[in-house]
Amino acid sequence: MGLEGGGIAAQPSISEQISRPDLRAIYSHAMESIATATDLASLDAARVRFLGRKAELTALLRSIPELPVAERPEVGKIGNLVRRELEAAIEARREELEAGELMLGLEKDRVDISLPGWTLPLGHLHLVTQTRREIEDIFIGMGYEVADGPEVETDYYNFEALNTPADHPARSLHDTFFVNDQVLLRTHTSPVQIRTMERQRPPIHIIIPGKAYRRDSDATHTPMFHQVEGLVVGEHVTLADLKGTLETFARAMFGSERQVRLRPHFFPFTEPSVEVDVSCMICEGAGCRLCKKSGWLEILGAGMVDPNVFGFVDYDPEVYSGFAFGMGIERIAMLKHGVNDLRLFFENDLRFLRQF
Repeated sequence: MGLEGGGIAAQPSISEQISRPDLRAIYSHAMESIATATDLASLDAARVRFLGRKAELTALLRSIPELPVAERPEVGKIGNLVRRELEAAIEARREELEAGELMLGLEKDRVDISLPGWTLPLGHLHLVTQTRREIEDIFIGMGYEVADGPEVETDYYNFEALNTPADHPARSLHDTFFVNDQVLLRTHTSPVQIRTMERQRPPIHIIIPGKAYRRDSDATHTPMFHQVEGLVVGEHVTLADLKGTLETFARAMFGSERQVRLRPHFFPFTEPSVEVDVSCMICEGAGCRLCKKSGWLEILGAGMVDPNVFGFVDYDPEVYSGFAFGMGIERIAMLKHGVNDLRLFFENDLRFLRQF
């Protein structure tokens, strides 16, 4: 079944429906301004001009109650139709302009993926960190575990439990950063030895790398420095075990040809105590400015754990023995790489840091 009369009549355009000259002028000018807007700013200006609160169309719609009764239906109906048409035209033009700006931006910022990428300079570990990790790797290879503890310590762990008497010079304000009478910045990483022995029973094989603090500052000392201390506790541990351990470490760190010697010394928490030297890697023991003509370089202090220390952690000194050692990471780095001033590690001079 077909439709008679040749189909449905076409809907007249909005411009054909507007009979009032003022409405036709508003519509015509507005559509022209919208169509010729070249950017979002000019389009927004057209919106304000023709649809804003002070726009001519808005004023005309607000005046409907004041118009003759015969004119009100046309102005109300056609005026609102004009507003909707203008709003639709503005939105369509906005989408066109935004799409155009997007394409321009993409074209302007276009990335040619066939070009080689930029090579960014890579940083590297600080020499102190490099040295610390090298020391850790050596001892981990010998079966040690890495332990850690607080940098803000109590007098008990930092001094008393390490057999350091109350009148020892290290406990003076001249050498130690005290927070109050019982709290301080640790002067070595040895307090972690006590904390570890409190938590577990032998055998113990640990190293303790970390920061320590002392009131000292010159070419070979800084108020904050890095240490690695070690502790071994078990049955039948002897000074010979300590010597063999330190010889293995020194040759791994400074070269297989290094000679090691132990000299008697004193530390409150070890008995007997020793200082450990390696043969000078510059003069090979012949004597030079670095080793002060002695042929030897001091690298660390060590000794057998004093039985009094075991009393603080409830270890039986008749059953267990042990040894401890401690070294400054900066000193090891200075000796290995020929650095003559400790302060260079902390001055952040790129000319120095880039050498390592």
